[in-house]
Amino acid sequence: MGPVRILQVVTVMNRGGLETMLMNYYRQMDQGDIQFDFMVHREERGHYDDEIEAMGGVIYRMPPIKPGNYRRYFGRLREFFNVHPEYRVVHSHINENSSFVLRAAKRAGIPCRIAHSHLSDLKLDLKFPFRVYAKAVMKDNPNRYFACSKKAGRWLFGSARESALVVMNNAINLREFAFDAGVREQVRSELQAGDRLVIGHVGRFNEQKNHTFLIDIFHSVYLRNPNALLVLVGEGYLEPAIRQKVKQLGLQDHVAFLGVRSDIPRLMQGMDLFLFPSLFEGLPVVLVEAQAAGLRCIASSSITRESDLTGRVRFIGLQEPADTWAREILDSSCERADTSEQLRESGYDSAKTAEWLASFYHTECQPILNQR
Repeated sequence: MGPVRILQVVTVMNRGGLETMLMNYYRQMDQGDIQFDFMVHREERGHYDDEIEAMGGVIYRMPPIKPGNYRRYFGRLREFFNVHPEYRVVHSHINENSSFVLRAAKRAGIPCRIAHSHLSDLKLDLKFPFRVYAKAVMKDNPNRYFACSKKAGRWLFGSARESALVVMNNAINLREFAFDAGVREQVRSELQAGDRLVIGHVGRFNEQKNHTFLIDIFHSVYLRNPNALLVLVGEGYLEPAIRQKVKQLGLQDHVAFLGVRSDIPRLMQGMDLFLFPSLFEGLPVVLVEAQAAGLRCIASSSITRESDLTGRVRFIGLQEPADTWAREILDSSCERADTSEQLRESGYDSAKTAEWLASFYHTECQPILNQR
């Protein structure tokens, strides 16, 4: 009969927090028992596509979800589910746009439809009214309600679904983040960091991650400690503007742009502190990772307090000036801590969460799967 095939719906399988988390679960499942396939919304290949295909997963490409493209997109969804009746479980991770996918899945008679919220707000842009519309039509298109935090669940589903909400922790592979003094020395040598204060950030260069303010904060740090180094990991369309700002402030020798990296656990060994002034988040995987690496974290108060799993996160309001953030950074202890047991006990070990998720797909959806 083969494995149960679960359709995971995402934007693109690049090295973002959600995508990395999904891959952690996928790797730790028995592909002979449960197989992930992926519906993506980009033509270009993602960083994880080769690995997915090597593990037996199938990737289906849909057009990007754009207001002017709705009719074509809805037609493609209809066609997809007509051609692929084998999927009995659809797990959608595209936030408010999950309503469209799951509406098509519902109309196709797919009985287990999971909407999974990974955000807690939306940015104000030209797409904002359409995103509000997508949220409004969510209704009962899903019949399972998942979120990375209570705040993210309330944002997407409202209080009416609170009793049905499943908070699924953004778990990670804790073993990968165990401190290693030798690795730390290697990373700092590669960065030519020496004894400098190394402040790290991992995130896509877009408005949500707030790199413009992050550079303001670091500039304020630099004025007080000219020996500081900022390490930025990620890529995105705002990177050229951020590079220009770094140049204008004369910080070229103090900011390292590392691009997309597959060795985040290793890079975090070389950091002294993690800086994360996002405008909004659900419960960011990378903040869990930074805590697993034993780092002190300075984050914006727009991020849910649920993300402080170890007592090592300090929240500061985005209305506070960069100088306030800089003082907090410079006053913080850079002493590391072994947080693995705290995170394991809090349910953030991906091995345990993968086991739970496999059980959910089997047990919660068993009456459905028995209809196969």
